[in-house]
Amino acid sequence: MKLSFAEAEAVIAVARHGGFRAAGRSLGQTSSALSHAVAGLENRLAVKLFNRTTRSVSLTAAGEQFVNGIGPALQSIGQTIDELGAEASEPSGTLRITTSLGAARMMLEPILLAYSTRYPKVTLEIATDAAFVDLADGSFDAGARLADAVPPDMVAVPIFPWLRMIVVGAPNYFAERQRPSSPLDVAKHQCIHHRMANGRLYRWEFERRGEAMTVDVPGVLIFDATELALSAALAGVGLAYVEETSARPHVEAGRLIEVLSEWTPPFPGLSLYFSGRRNIPLKLRALIDLIREGGR
Repeated sequence: MKLSFAEAEAVIAVARHGGFRAAGRSLGQTSSALSHAVAGLENRLAVKLFNRTTRSVSLTAAGEQFVNGIGPALQSIGQTIDELGAEASEPSGTLRITTSLGAARMMLEPILLAYSTRYPKVTLEIATDAAFVDLADGSFDAGARLADAVPPDMVAVPIFPWLRMIVVGAPNYFAERQRPSSPLDVAKHQCIHHRMANGRLYRWEFERRGEAMTVDVPGVLIFDATELALSAALAGVGLAYVEETSARPHVEAGRLIEVLSEWTPPFPGLSLYFSGRRNIPLKLRALIDLIREGGR
């Protein structure tokens, strides 16, 4: 049974976007055309690839098998097409990157906007998800995560080699409270919790001259996004433990006060990662070069 490239691309797009309308927009086609293409393939296969309701579209078990088998091959075909024109043209096509919302904010101005300006023929798609996304299915060209979270079988390119978490609170919060001088002192304060992708509350980590300490902090506010915790701290409701880059402008402007600075040393930062088992497409090589230039 023959399978057309368009049919395979349609199935992968619908699976990636979770619906025919969004998939159609990504491919420049109508949702009706994609629906007919997928239905025709399902009829020839005599297998349902998607469960369809009025509210959602999801892969069946057979659909997952199809996507897992076809996805990497489809990505390889796309990469080969990119490579054929690499010497004669500038980067083009769509570059898909998976990362977290906080990491995307850090990369936005120095990396992502610079890349988009330099290579206008590339559609840069950034998908933010707190949970780690496996690149094996071909849905994304690369990812950006903390260096410690990059799988060992991936090639990593440092974006920000070192990062640092800091503890901050608003001046009005400290007006009637003593500033903590030790990590153990945070137990006397209202702290703003962070819910991690695995569902657990983050335990604040501290280190000074080889002495490490992890603290279960008290608090009645829980967020899963750094910017929300930062906003709450600015409002004076408690202490936040956030990445320094996001908080530093507020500290310098006097809107926040940093405490326990000697207990929060730098740690390995953010890296771009991608599979080393396939040839690197021109559009991704261009991003790597820009990162190594420092985002200029």
